[in-house]
Amino acid sequence: MNITAEVATGEWMLTAGPYRCVVSPVGATIRALTVHGRDLVVPFGPGEIRPLYRGALIAPWPNRIRDGRYTFAGIEQQAGINEVARGTALHGLVQWIRWQPLTVADDRVVLTHDLVPQDGYPFPLRLQVTYALSADGLVGTLMTTNVGPADAPFGCCPHPYLVAGDGPLDSWELTAPVATRLEVDDRLLPTELVPVAAVDNDFRAPALIGSREIDHCFADVDFGGADGHTATVRVTDPAHGTGVELSWGRWAPWLQIHTADRPEPENNRVGLAVEPMSCPPDAFNLPADRVPVLAAGAIHTASWTIRGI
Repeated sequence: MNITAEVATGEWMLTAGPYRCVVSPVGATIRALTVHGRDLVVPFGPGEIRPLYRGALIAPWPNRIRDGRYTFAGIEQQAGINEVARGTALHGLVQWIRWQPLTVADDRVVLTHDLVPQDGYPFPLRLQVTYALSADGLVGTLMTTNVGPADAPFGCCPHPYLVAGDGPLDSWELTAPVATRLEVDDRLLPTELVPVAAVDNDFRAPALIGSREIDHCFADVDFGGADGHTATVRVTDPAHGTGVELSWGRWAPWLQIHTADRPEPENNRVGLAVEPMSCPPDAFNLPADRVPVLAAGAIHTASWTIRGI
C-alpha cells in the first residue's frame, strides 16, 4: 500500500527507518502501518468510514457489556446499545471521538481526549495516547487518568488487525502464549474458561490457523515466568517468509483473538484481530471484588508494540 499519497487532511503520517504509519484523529486510529511498503495491519482508505473497529483505541471498556447494563457502587447504569443484534454495549465510548493533537513530530504524535460524564458512564476521564515510530516498529501508549471525585470502572485495549504477508489467513501460523480460552454463548458473552487444547486453540507453539474460526478472549497469558514482563503474539506467513508481532505488558492479562469471519467478502478473514485487554468481556458485571476499577486521581498506563518480522 502506497500510504505516502493517501494521507488525508487532518491525519498524520509518521516515518522512521523502513516504517510508515498513518494515524487518524477519529478513534485515535492506526489507519495504516507498513514496513518496507508491506502492510502490517489491514489498512483502509482516506475518508473511508473505519470498518469494524480496525486500528481504533477502545475505552473505557473493551468488548461487550451484557444488555449495556451494570451496577457500580450500588448504582445501576444503562449504557447505550450499539450492537443491536446481540443487545450489547460494545467497545466503549471513544472509538468515534475525534481526538485532539497535543504534540506532532515526524516520528510521533500525542493525542488527547476528555471523556465527559454521561448516561451509562458518569465518570470523567482524561485520555492521552502516544504513537511513537522507530526503526524497531510502532509503540502505542495510552495513559488514562480518573479526574473525577469517585472510583470508576475501567478497561481498555488497542484493536489492530494484523497482516502476516501476501498469503491468505488460513495459511498463516500463529504463536500466542495463552493457556485457557473463555467460552461464549450465541451473543458472544462469556460462560466458562477451558484449556486451549480442549478447544483446538493451542497456539503456544507455532500452529497453522487453517480454517479455525476464532472470536474469543484468552487468559493465563505467559509473560515469561516470574521475572517476565511482556508477552508476544507472532503471526507468520511461511510461504513468503514474512510476519508481524505484537508485544504488551502485564497491564493486559487477557487477549482477544478474532479471525475476522465476516459475511462481506471484502472483510472476510482479511487479517487477524489481536487485542491485549486490561479486563475480560462483560467485566463490569463481575463480582464486585473483581470489577476493574480506576481509583479517583489514579492513572492507568497501557503500552504495546507492533513490528514486522
